[in-house]
Amino acid sequence: MFVDEIDIFVKGGDGGAGCVSFRREKFVPRGGPDGGDGGDGGSIWLEADPALTTLLDFHYRRHYHAERGQHGQGSNRHGASGDDLVLRVPLGTVVTDRDTRDHLGDLVSPGQRLLAVPGARGGRGNARFATSTNQAPRRADLGRPGPERWLHLELKLLADVGVVGFPNAGKSTLVSRLSAARPKIADYPFTTLAPTLGIVRADADRSFVIADLPGLIPGAAEGRGLGHQFLRHTERTRLLLHLLDLDPSTGRDPVDDLAVIDGELAAYSAALAARPQIVLAGKVDLCEGDPQAAAALERIRRHCLAASRPFLAVSAATGRGLPELVRAIARHLDRVGWSRAAS
Repeated sequence: MFVDEIDIFVKGGDGGAGCVSFRREKFVPRGGPDGGDGGDGGSIWLEADPALTTLLDFHYRRHYHAERGQHGQGSNRHGASGDDLVLRVPLGTVVTDRDTRDHLGDLVSPGQRLLAVPGARGGRGNARFATSTNQAPRRADLGRPGPERWLHLELKLLADVGVVGFPNAGKSTLVSRLSAARPKIADYPFTTLAPTLGIVRADADRSFVIADLPGLIPGAAEGRGLGHQFLRHTERTRLLLHLLDLDPSTGRDPVDDLAVIDGELAAYSAALAARPQIVLAGKVDLCEGDPQAAAALERIRRHCLAASRPFLAVSAATGRGLPELVRAIARHLDRVGWSRAAS
């Protein structure tokens, strides 16, 4: 199960109570107060872990409480502070307060930490209240309750390149040929139910992360189909590969498909619509024996040439155009900078 959005409840540890105690020792009259302080409660931290790819663990447990501080004791013995609780989340997790909608942080680097809730302070023992005029105080502070809140966790995958297109356009097959990823591949719509990440080696020293994003359909930005659940994962990509299906059996025109998906990206985010793209005509191997596929390829080629859009014809089945595609991606990343997502 792929979980990329969830709410969790977090509560910092309560502070321990201070102690009211007096020193009692033979031959030492009026020993004075010796009540120790209560320990501080533990805090809850979120830590980015590159080994995780989903928020699934939080699906089974939604409430988290840090350890409380221990109570103070006599003989000026302070209570132990509660241990911190560290919750590990995938790289790319965005954290907001569910109720106020305040943005709390974005965990994008391995080991990066975010304080979800601090632990509460422990109470003071009666030794803290002794003065020249009050040498036997009989008061101590109670520990403070730990703060609590609901957090909204939203995962936005860290990928350099995202592959978008209609269902069954061949996105999963393309990613499986470029990388070692093995997404589910079948001949029915919405085969891919979760984004798949793969690492592509551009040369001996450089690699990039490519994401196979579930198929979009008209109305995806308003909630139709499955694509609307995963449009957020395109927001961090540096480049989009817009894969078009040349198979005439679909009954669709690739030029129309290009306009539809562009419209869905624009409806979701203006910044996403401006993201650099390479238009790919997939399944180009069909053109050799199918005049309709060849005509569709020529239409989309002329359309991209007129619009000055980068265009490549590829076939995941035969490998045609794939080396050129990797080189084109590498040239783009040379211009915008290589991320450390694949390291």
